[in-house]
Amino acid sequence: MHSHTRLKPSLLTLAGRLSGLAYSLVSYVFFLLVFIYLMGFIATIGVPKGIDTGISALSWPWAIAMDVLLITLFAVQHSGMARNRFKTWWLRYVPAPIERATYVLFTSLVLALMYWLWQPVSITVWDIQSPLATLLLTGAYWLGWIVVLVATFLISHFELFGIKQALDSVKQSPPSDVSFKTPLLYKLVRHPMYFGLLLAFWATPHMSVGRLVFAVTCTLYIVIGTRLEEKDLVALFGDHYRRYQQRIGMLIPFAGRKKSHDH
Repeated sequence: MHSHTRLKPSLLTLAGRLSGLAYSLVSYVFFLLVFIYLMGFIATIGVPKGIDTGISALSWPWAIAMDVLLITLFAVQHSGMARNRFKTWWLRYVPAPIERATYVLFTSLVLALMYWLWQPVSITVWDIQSPLATLLLTGAYWLGWIVVLVATFLISHFELFGIKQALDSVKQSPPSDVSFKTPLLYKLVRHPMYFGLLLAFWATPHMSVGRLVFAVTCTLYIVIGTRLEEKDLVALFGDHYRRYQQRIGMLIPFAGRKKSHDH
């Protein structure tokens, strides 16, 4: 998408391009650590601080307000930096080969900030005691993360996280053509990564107020962010994507499908 962007001087030399690749790899590893922590954070398992860990320093109304503010900060960063208008401005200062890695790094930092400042509200909303229901909901939680991971590889995992761009710069490969593809999960739902996240956010046998605030706020952000993303996809792929929208549901598999009237 940025094939006509002039590289900054620091990436015109081999040493500069290798430095860009090293930067992208470090950003990727940091993201992986932060993302793995997110799995434990939401379920409050295996991490020093989870979504329900400890006692909030604030009264519960202020704790909820603080948590919503933290998720909103993430939403603004994550969606704002992904918009084409921002990228056009951003690429004046950040070399194109490391633009995506920088975006990933900022996302990781904001997530880490959220973990640090999160205020638990451990009041119980529901607590399911059935062993079978607990097993099914726990399985659905981990299935959600598996769907997220698989979906990243179905498109281009290393391009999504900025590695491919930096590696192409080192090899001085021309930018690959962007083509419209709908592999496997993308034939069931337009945004399988977001579907997987929704599954992970909501599938739990024990729902606290804090986790409910997280799930509701993140769901709202996903719905709004997906609609913004779809505008960019329509602009990029045109009628191919419009027909795809008509055939396949946006966030829930098989939901919102429209029958084609083509003969």
